[in-house]
Amino acid sequence: MTTTNHGETCVLVLQGGGALGAYQGGVFEALEAATFDPDWIAGISIGAVNAALIAGNPPERRLAALRTFWDRASSRVPFAAPFQEGWGRKLFNDAAAATVALTGIPGFFTPRWTTPTMALPGSAEAVSLYDTTPLRETLNELVDFDLLNDGPMRFSVGAVNVLSGNFIYFDNRDRRIGADHVMASGALPPGFPPVMIDGEPYWDGGIVSNTPLQFVLDERSEQPLLVFQVDLFSARGMMPRSIAEAVQREKDIRYSSRTRLNTDVQTRLADLEETLARLAAKLPDSLKDDPDYRMLTTRHCGGPVTVMHLINRSEDYESQGKDYEFSRATITGHWQSGKADVERSFANPHWQHRVPPKNGIVTFDLE
Repeated sequence: MTTTNHGETCVLVLQGGGALGAYQGGVFEALEAATFDPDWIAGISIGAVNAALIAGNPPERRLAALRTFWDRASSRVPFAAPFQEGWGRKLFNDAAAATVALTGIPGFFTPRWTTPTMALPGSAEAVSLYDTTPLRETLNELVDFDLLNDGPMRFSVGAVNVLSGNFIYFDNRDRRIGADHVMASGALPPGFPPVMIDGEPYWDGGIVSNTPLQFVLDERSEQPLLVFQVDLFSARGMMPRSIAEAVQREKDIRYSSRTRLNTDVQTRLADLEETLARLAAKLPDSLKDDPDYRMLTTRHCGGPVTVMHLINRSEDYESQGKDYEFSRATITGHWQSGKADVERSFANPHWQHRVPPKNGIVTFDLE
């Protein structure tokens, strides 16, 4: 199956979500099969890790790098689930998540109790439950950071300064990116320690915003964009029936980061811009030197944007631990779901017959 991007700059936007990030691997596999090659990739948390695996490998090795990471991450519980759904599967998933919490993830993190050291106040040992040294080793093994920095693909990952609370994007267009920048984007407290960059400590960008979509929209030029926004948490859901479901629902709402709000606001801004342009054309020449006129007529949001919104949907058997449930059965299921969602979206007549907008933002949410 092939499709076209109509000459648009292709952007892959990857939300954070721990184990749910395998969904993004399936999305990328389907995009690659449809000959979509991202020009720009932006991620938060596990989305930053997936982004580095893609941007830091040549096209023929990107999918293999993603598979290596996710196969390694799911190797702690590699056997098949005895039940495919219902309470049996929920119990299996909860047991798998507990296993991860107690023993860690190969190539990702290890619990600090396995290597006890004196925890001095303010040290990494004192402010985190897990050691993420294995993730640094994995990134340096699977990611060619010279290619990531010097290659044609733009790369952006978000993190939060622990001291100032300010959100920042590390972008290969204005700095050299290393494993620390990727790890900073995924340093979710209190599980993971802050990562020091240029003498400043950074935490997971998902604390402020779990999606880089707003950054991409703010940074866009006049060139039309085709954005694949890949969310791991769904803002929409059912009324909880228990404390466990309430915790899960709260997490879904918090980390969904109001993706639709971002596109809605940008659409309203584009409409306002067109209205101002029409109004300015009606004003007399005597007002055209007025500072307010110049400010209104020089303001521009950027080029047109098409967004395909892909959202990982929760299964009935998932619980509040779904973002650290790394069993092979669940990881494989997330991957397959991401691939299937892209294939179904591309087969939808609305997408097949789409016409790129001349201005503003058009969103496709076909799943």
